[in-house]
Amino acid sequence: MSTIRAIRGMNDILPAESRCWQRLEAVASRVLDNYGYGEIRLPIVEHTALFRRSIGEVTDIVEKEMYSFDDRNGESLTLRPEGTAGCVRAVIQNGLLGTPRRLWYSGPMFRYERPQKGRQRQFHQIGVEAFGIATPDIDAELILLSARLWRELGIADGLQLQLNSIGSPAARQGYREALVSYLARHRDSLDEDSQRRLDSNPLRILDSKHPDTQALLADAPVLTDYLDEESRLDFARLRELLDAAAVPYVVNPRLVRGLDYYNKTVFEWVTDRLGAQGTVCAGGRYDGLVEQLGGKSAPAVGFAMGQERLVLLLEAAAATPAPAVPDIYVVNVGASAELASVRALEALRSALPQLRIVQHTGGGSFKSQLKRADKSGAGWALIWGEDEAAADTVVVRALRGDSGQEQIPVTALADYLCAHITSLQG
Repeated sequence: MSTIRAIRGMNDILPAESRCWQRLEAVASRVLDNYGYGEIRLPIVEHTALFRRSIGEVTDIVEKEMYSFDDRNGESLTLRPEGTAGCVRAVIQNGLLGTPRRLWYSGPMFRYERPQKGRQRQFHQIGVEAFGIATPDIDAELILLSARLWRELGIADGLQLQLNSIGSPAARQGYREALVSYLARHRDSLDEDSQRRLDSNPLRILDSKHPDTQALLADAPVLTDYLDEESRLDFARLRELLDAAAVPYVVNPRLVRGLDYYNKTVFEWVTDRLGAQGTVCAGGRYDGLVEQLGGKSAPAVGFAMGQERLVLLLEAAAATPAPAVPDIYVVNVGASAELASVRALEALRSALPQLRIVQHTGGGSFKSQLKRADKSGAGWALIWGEDEAAADTVVVRALRGDSGQEQIPVTALADYLCAHITSLQG
């Protein structure tokens, strides 16, 4: 019988890897909480119409990449390809738009793409969204928040912030017309994807990696020349705020982002350490999306960071946590010893919850259990035999160094460990 394997591009995260993920998620949760953002947990499956209305009918995501299917009632549902649309749907549905709202979420997203390093078909994002604030100070806050996260993770070196403003929808339409007029004269020199986008989504041509297309874009109209006055002033104020906070950035006039709902500020954090998948965090303002999805008009801005790519950066920076090893390995030989150790350990875990305690299970001789204790990497062993069980004592043995062992009353165990295990002192 053949072995069933995971779906291509949907990978297992094994215990040796998950420590790095846990660190990323713990630091992100703490930083977001410090800035006043509350967690919202969103469904993985949404109505397909949500993404068609928000992302845009002629985007690659909707046209080529979504995992959509009909459920048993004949409704078209989709595994979420990104998180913003679901978050907007949630704040509208649950009446969260009366006051400014700061939210974050995390979890898997799904896109049918060619799997490669840093790009999978099931990938994970942490998303951050702010609603009800129209001024550029909230744009700056999101960027400052992300910059602090990189510092606390130890991956700030090698990350570059790129900024642009894509203006109001009306201003962008004027630029779109100028860009199409220019590119149409060079249609035959465009790559195949760009030729298709010229009629459907021409701004996405600015993202093309094809060298011939990039050469043509060097002389193309620049979007910042078409900005409306409000967008121009907001972008200038954002840069002033970032300068005041000493956050370096590069203005990239070709940066547009790939989703239809963006306006005004857009930004990306990029790196050259991950090959082609250089964007680790991206976002911007999307003031029209709430109304577009049926809510009362409300300004909004947000970003998403790719966890797979951030984990790769943590690994490259040697900022991954050390493999988890127990503090204590428990050896017990005999039925009464096992009962005595179970009673004592539950009390110990309550008294010292920061300890990582592994109890030997599955039987075995005293010698084999001690070998297992040493192999575990634990610093200490707690040993129960029939004599210790009868006397309500335990043998505490240092497995590293030459501290030897000592037999103590079980009632004194927590105090003894506090006095001898460095991580419990002070």
